[in-house]
Amino acid sequence: STRVGSGGFGEHTGGNGLRRVLEFLTPITVSVLSERRVFAPRGLAGGGDGARGENFLFRKDARGSDRDDGDRGGRKINMGGKNSVSVFAGDVLTILTPGGGGYGATREGIE
Repeated sequence: STRVGSGGFGEHTGGNGLRRVLEFLTPITVSVLSERRVFAPRGLAGGGDGARGENFLFRKDARGSDRDDGDRGGRKINMGGKNSVSVFAGDVLTILTPGGGGYGATREGIE
């Protein structure tokens, strides 16, 4: 889905980022390699910065399972921009891509 409002403000608003949600059905190793998680996409000529991207892993609550990895689940983990992690059935990875920076000062800002 679209991250409405993630583009920077400006005479020409930056493009919106996306929200991607992946639920894992079997145990697997997943790797994420992404950018603009620390520094926001810059606006130009008076335009505002776009929203930074984010990557989150939501661990399924492990109570009642035979998992014995020390992680009792049911929590949100910030994965940062570059990471590899073992996931289990029911875990969910949410990737929020960054919005684009805006261009130009808004007309309200000029007047």
